[in-house]
Amino acid sequence: MASIAPSLPDKRPDTDVLSQLVAAEGTGSHLYAASVELLSGRFATRNLADAVHYLSTLHGRNPGVVDHAALRTAHEAARQWMLQTINSFVVERNYLTKLAVAVGPLPSTPGQAESESAVVGQRHALEMLAQSDRDGCAIGAAIGLVLDWTSIRGLLNVAADRVGVEMPECTLPSPAACHELVVALAKSPGVERAMAFGCAQLIGQHRGLWDLLEARQLARTDY
Repeated sequence: MASIAPSLPDKRPDTDVLSQLVAAEGTGSHLYAASVELLSGRFATRNLADAVHYLSTLHGRNPGVVDHAALRTAHEAARQWMLQTINSFVVERNYLTKLAVAVGPLPSTPGQAESESAVVGQRHALEMLAQSDRDGCAIGAAIGLVLDWTSIRGLLNVAADRVGVEMPECTLPSPAACHELVVALAKSPGVERAMAFGCAQLIGQHRGLWDLLEARQLARTDY
């Protein structure tokens, strides 16, 4: 599969473990997310529509990961970060909704029912993760989502450009702000491990989604 080199965060010596997880395993490192087939090929519009619809299934509902995580996070250091993230995701969800309408219906693909069931299962897994009572787990998932959204947003913008949807400004916390929050919260090794676990689980679900989308693209090749 032809690919365009993904843009990955710098792995500087002071980069935290969550940022490293996202750089190594997140959307930006998945070959399909950087592929010609998705971004610029003959059937890119169809493939982008597939991605938009399933990302909307995963993250287009309210409450989402960050909303659930806010109710499980009592750390004062996270308060402002969480407020900014919640407000910003209102914009991102609206953007997803507009894109899902503009790109048209899901492309016809063999195994449609199985795909739908798999992504609904992923959404349920993320909801459970973001409602974990383990101190640090939910906020770790939320931070992982914000960090990975940089790559996801880039793909949404490619879709928006193709179908003529206005791209709103993304006001989610920056990678630097996420790093500062991780450092502030990781005073306890237990909390740091829980944050890393939450982040890793969320990134694993995202990676699973891109695996599914790639499989669906291949299934449509002769369909």
